[in-house]
Amino acid sequence: MTQPPPPPSQPPNQPPGPPPGTPPQGGFGAPTPPPPNPGYGYPQAPGQPPGYGYPQAPGQPPGQAPGQQPYGYGYPTAPLHQQPPLPPQGGKKLSTQMQIIIAAAVAVVLIIAGGIWYATSSGDGGGSGKGDEAKGAASGATAGQDGGDGGGKAPDGPGTEKAPANTRSKVAFQMPHPKVADLTTVVGSWTTDKAYVKSGVNSVVGYDLDKGAPLWTLALPGQVCAASRHVQDNKAAIGFEATKRVAPKYYQPCTEIGVVDLTTGKLLWSKSVAGANGDAKIRFTEVTVGAGTVAAGGTDGGAAWNLATGKELWKPQANTDQCFDMGYGGGQALVAARKCGPHNQQYVMIQNLDPASGRPLSQFKMPAGVEYVGIISTKPLVVAADVGDTAGDGSSISDLFSIDEKTGKLKVKIAVDAERFAGDCDSTMVEACSKVVVGNGRVYLPTEEHEGTGEAYGQTNEIVSFDLTTGKPTSDKAEAGERYSMFPLRMDGGNIIAYKEPPYDKGGQIVSIDGATFKQTVLMENPADKSVRDAEGSFSLDHAEIRYAAGRLFISERMISEPSGSSTDDTQYFVLAYTWTPGRPRPFSSAKATDWTVDADSAKDKPRTV
Repeated sequence: MTQPPPPPSQPPNQPPGPPPGTPPQGGFGAPTPPPPNPGYGYPQAPGQPPGYGYPQAPGQPPGQAPGQQPYGYGYPTAPLHQQPPLPPQGGKKLSTQMQIIIAAAVAVVLIIAGGIWYATSSGDGGGSGKGDEAKGAASGATAGQDGGDGGGKAPDGPGTEKAPANTRSKVAFQMPHPKVADLTTVVGSWTTDKAYVKSGVNSVVGYDLDKGAPLWTLALPGQVCAASRHVQDNKAAIGFEATKRVAPKYYQPCTEIGVVDLTTGKLLWSKSVAGANGDAKIRFTEVTVGAGTVAAGGTDGGAAWNLATGKELWKPQANTDQCFDMGYGGGQALVAARKCGPHNQQYVMIQNLDPASGRPLSQFKMPAGVEYVGIISTKPLVVAADVGDTAGDGSSISDLFSIDEKTGKLKVKIAVDAERFAGDCDSTMVEACSKVVVGNGRVYLPTEEHEGTGEAYGQTNEIVSFDLTTGKPTSDKAEAGERYSMFPLRMDGGNIIAYKEPPYDKGGQIVSIDGATFKQTVLMENPADKSVRDAEGSFSLDHAEIRYAAGRLFISERMISEPSGSSTDDTQYFVLAYTWTPGRPRPFSSAKATDWTVDADSAKDKPRTV
């Protein structure tokens, strides 16, 4: 099936972004051809002029590698007057005029050769770039590109995602927006070997991977309002409202925390925490799972429970330092973002916690000018912040902090200019960063889109990295290809799984980027049929949930709204699912949910002292 039957047309309710049905930026029309800019995509030093090239020496043109001549786009050439004199031929000296003519011809050849050399290189890593890209130019594939440090293996090991013989996908199923009376959060989606699990209206539902038929439905007393991105032992945590929403305000506080078995669909346990005065429940804004503990945070403070039993481990308490846990980062460890001090003198602490007791194992005080943080990874510990509100683009990232989780000492602070890099964190949520992943001792993030340099002019970008020990940019660079843009979704061992947003006439792609060589392997390419392209393009990818595992891709909404009452030609989808073409093997390496799965912490349960 290449064309999804159109579901009932309902308007979207998406955060600000490209209007639904509008072609992705940079993929439409015929923009004015820009001048060639070979330097895009490589991290630059703070304060460096635009160009996304190598760090440049004083007086060097923007976007130009150190020592590179400004002619020939990377090929070392010399101005005409510096050409060496030509040797005599046939025992006779050439006339001065003939020497000039031949020297000029040689210079032209070198310049042309330089352009060809650049066009077949990846810019800095000595890779094969367009030379290999030509094999899949029609689809935007760049399987032969590399910009990494050469051969060898990625420190975090091989990945499990493999490419099939035929990477073309088909639409497995699609779902229309559920009918709601007002703005409704539907955050939360996970995959197992048998089900795609998605939060719905007052429910969590497990769907068949290929057909989309409900396998189980978990009915809830109220709407899901928070969901963990991490999964452990096929268990995910959710926050939900205690009662259903009613007119006219359609709002209930997010007070209940529970754990869902993603295999059976059962709610294993649910808890709430009474406030200090005992007359109101604590409200939460987010929840995570880390090392055997479920932890939820918000402006009322944080609380935690044992993942398996639901036993309360700690809850908000009054303290003289006026501190409270805004939220937590989970996964292989549990890290708290803790705000302290009076209103006009608040500061933020990053605390690596004993997940069973909440006791800080180490802590780092964020610098002045930091009000909120985003925890990208807990092991290694990497935190994003907008220091002094300097990002200026709504990304909430001006700097990345690499912290030693054992000692609490800062390893390095990495400046990531918001005008050059496209990572994104929620302004107030602790564990809501996207397009930034950590692995192999590096942090990977995309560059902002910029004009391409090929014949088909349009927007493109790259994925690059910084070393978490030195803070310096590496030679890693994966190019999206002309008219495509890409961003990382997650790590797969030492490989990076990335989504390629397509131009208006193509389908999106999922690629695996080798963590050692940075070569790209296309895992999936979606249909280019107009109806399918329109369905994929109807999602605002900056605000959608994208899950890829074992040959299946799911794109879903995080928020939906009531119908507007006006007719529209742009059909909107709640979930869009792709799968490999039938008849191709689908390797499932694990029966567990696809996420960072960690062993339960064996420490004894002790109450946290706050």
